[in-house]
Amino acid sequence: MLVRQPGWDHAVRAARATPSLDIGLHFNALVGAPLVAATSLTDRRTGRFLPLPSLVVRALRGGVDAAEVEAECEAQFAELRAAGIAPTHIYSHRHTHALPGLRAAVARVAVRHGVALRRPLESPRWFPLDLAAQLHRGVVQLAWRSTAPRRAEARSTDHFVGISLQGGTRFDERLDVVLASLPHGATELMVHVGHADDALRAIDPSNTWQRERELAALTARPLRARLEGSGVALVGFRDL
Repeated sequence: MLVRQPGWDHAVRAARATPSLDIGLHFNALVGAPLVAATSLTDRRTGRFLPLPSLVVRALRGGVDAAEVEAECEAQFAELRAAGIAPTHIYSHRHTHALPGLRAAVARVAVRHGVALRRPLESPRWFPLDLAAQLHRGVVQLAWRSTAPRRAEARSTDHFVGISLQGGTRFDERLDVVLASLPHGATELMVHVGHADDALRAIDPSNTWQRERELAALTARPLRARLEGSGVALVGFRDL
């Protein structure tokens, strides 16, 4: 869940009504303003978070204060707890927790609270001819591997797939390919399901109708029947 952003009240009600659902903190360092003082993450003129390109540049230049990141992540985690939700894992909007100054800070919060942390490393074997996906996951992997924390990290899944699933009209067929050749172990499947409304279009205009298509594919009866006969177990982060 993206704390205190559009849809927050509805999400809280839905989460409370579905206690069996694992809820993660979708750590936010890009949308709106921080909950605590975090000048290294914000535009000094507006007090709002930097856009992604500016945050990447600042992080690569060593301009992000890890203590501020940790405090902001703690504050967002506390907001979920205050809403009556016990988070089971942490990840981040646009994988920003892979960046220098952010990764170790977010990992410390995950370890402190005993929750899992997304390890967004997708194997290049998935759809190797998709150059956009290859570039995207290559950038994430480079950032992740160059910011390895000195201490033991939070638990995570064995594998991760999702960057290459973002294809709009290709989602259904790519999902079939992934499910047919899952590696041994626990695999996190990252998807972006939802109903497009004006609030979503304002925050993420490039990913609207695609969410509807993913939702339809993931709730289709044939998919459920296929999973039940495949030996694949659907689990959550609390099961790791």
